[in-house]
Amino acid sequence: VQVVESGGGLVTPGVSLRLSCVAPGTTFSIFSVEWYRQPPGAQRAFLARTTADGRFEYSESVKGRFTVSRDNAKNAAYLEMDNLKPEDTATYYCYLGRKWWGHGAQVTVSA
Repeated sequence: VQVVESGGGLVTPGVSLRLSCVAPGTTFSIFSVEWYRQPPGAQRAFLARTTADGRFEYSESVKGRFTVSRDNAKNAAYLEMDNLKPEDTATYYCYLGRKWWGHGAQVTVSA
């Protein structure tokens, strides 16, 4: 299974960014999709989850600022990140079905 993140980049503080996670050819709807991030020199940390039965869960560190969603028809999930801060700088990973990791998308927040 191939999992691909996209939508990262270099942005200034305060802006919004949406990451996408696609997994072509999968039965996407049966899988949970989780988002993690790994800042430079730090461990990978859980951010948010959308489950197959429609639940959403968030880490306290991003609750209210990040929103996870999914479009099963497109085999895709998204992470909308609002009011980005320099401390959000990290590589962001999609984790499909608690089995498959993407290669990551770099997000850099800098003035």
